[in-house]
Amino acid sequence: QVQLVESGGGLVQAGGSLRLSCAASGLTFWIYTMGWFRQAPGKERESVAAISWSGGNTYYTDSVKGRFTISRDNSKNTVYLQMNSLKPEDTAVYYCAAARSTQAMGFMPAYENWGQGTQVTVSS
Repeated sequence: QVQLVESGGGLVQAGGSLRLSCAASGLTFWIYTMGWFRQAPGKERESVAAISWSGGNTYYTDSVKGRFTISRDNSKNTVYLQMNSLKPEDTAVYYCAAARSTQAMGFMPAYENWGQGTQVTVSS
């Protein structure tokens, strides 16, 4: 059974930083594309960042480029999202997801496995 467990969310002031982690189990982690997605209240879920199985390719949505960094540690079955210079508009539930497809990256329908999400709230 695949499990993705996010952690690291919380309340932070604008301009602050948070580091999200997603621990995976029940899958051959190193062959999966991993992604971070978010859903703000009243809005649709959107892709934030993604990383290929090797870490060699990354994807970021335009609004987080230069502020967020996705990384992975295949020895720990964990993917991270370092979020710097946070803005109130980054407030959302952040979800980790895993995709078998090497082409998945920011394409949300390609992700088969999802975590339960972690809340990130950025105050102004």
